[in-house]
Amino acid sequence: MYGRIANALSKSDEALRVIETAPARQRHPATILAALHDLALAGDAPALAKAFATANATDVGAVAAEVVVGMGELVVERAAGRRVRADEGGRHAVLYPAVAEVARRVGAGAVGLIDVGRAAGLNLTVDRVGISYGNGQSLGDARSAVQVSASVVGGGEVPSGVMPEVVARVLIDVDPVDVTDADEARWLRACVSPDQVERLARLEAELALAAADPPVLLRGEVVDVLPEAIARVPDDVLPVVITTWALSALDLEGRLRFLQRLDEAATRRPVAWVSVEGVGVAPGIPTFGDRRASGHSIIGMGVFEHASMQASAVGRCWRRGGMLAWLAEHN
Repeated sequence: MYGRIANALSKSDEALRVIETAPARQRHPATILAALHDLALAGDAPALAKAFATANATDVGAVAAEVVVGMGELVVERAAGRRVRADEGGRHAVLYPAVAEVARRVGAGAVGLIDVGRAAGLNLTVDRVGISYGNGQSLGDARSAVQVSASVVGGGEVPSGVMPEVVARVLIDVDPVDVTDADEARWLRACVSPDQVERLARLEAELALAAADPPVLLRGEVVDVLPEAIARVPDDVLPVVITTWALSALDLEGRLRFLQRLDEAATRRPVAWVSVEGVGVAPGIPTFGDRRASGHSIIGMGVFEHASMQASAVGRCWRRGGMLAWLAEHN
C-alpha cells in the first residue's frame, strides 16, 4: 500500500511541490506517509481512511495524492517536528524471563523498571502480558489483552520464574511519548502502515495497557538522567534498568559512562541491568565468543553492588526477540 502511495506521489508535480515546502528533515518519505496516516486516523481525511480500510484498494495512491495537494498545509503541519517511531512494541518474550531471573538472583520481592531509549516505554508493561513460546512454555497473564509469542531454539528451557511485583515504572528518552496523550498515541499508530493489521492491533492493545498505568517520563540523555530515574524507585525495591537495542545510539565513551552511572547508584542497594543488545555493544556483558555483526543479539544481566559488577550472558535472540535461545542454567 505504501508503495502505491509513494509511486503516486512521485508522479504528481503538485504533490511534490507541497512536500518540498516541509522542513528538509520532515520530507523523508516515511514521515510524509505517517502524516497521511495520521490525518486518516484523526478523521481529517475520510476518503483516505476509506481507502486504507480496503487494503487492496487500487485507488489509494490517487486519493493520497489528492490529500497532499488539497490539504498541503495540514500534511506539512503533521509532519513538522515529528519523528517516525518505528517498531515501538515491547520486547516481552525476552524481557519477562530475564527480569524475573535477575530479581531471583538478587532475592528481590519487588522491582522498579526503568526503560531506556524506547520512546513509548512499552517494555514497562512486561509484567502484565501473556507470553507463549514455541516449545510449549508460557509465562505471564493468559488473560491479558496483550499476547505475544516467540520461538525457542536450542535445548535450553526459558526460566519459569514469576515476575515480582512492579512498584515503579520510569521511562528515559530524549523525546519520550506520553501514551495518555491522544495525539501522541495516534502518531505512534500512524507510523505503522495501515495494511499491517495485526501489528496495529497489537500496538493498540499495548498502548491501552501502558496508559492504564503510565510511567514517569524523564526527558534527556540516559547518562544524565539515569541517577534521577533510579532515585524514583523506592529504597527497599530493586531498580532494574532495561536496554533493548538502545546502547548502540551511544559511542563507546557514552556506554562506559552509562556503566559508571549504574555502579555509582549501587552504593546503598543493589541495582540490576537487563540488556538485549548486539554482540559486543553492552559493556561488561560476555558474548559467548560470538563475532560482532553476527546477526543476533545477546541477552545479558548485570548486578551492581558494593562497587562490583556481576555480569553474565544468559542467551541469544533474533528477530527483535521473536526467537531466542536461553543458554544459562537456572533453578
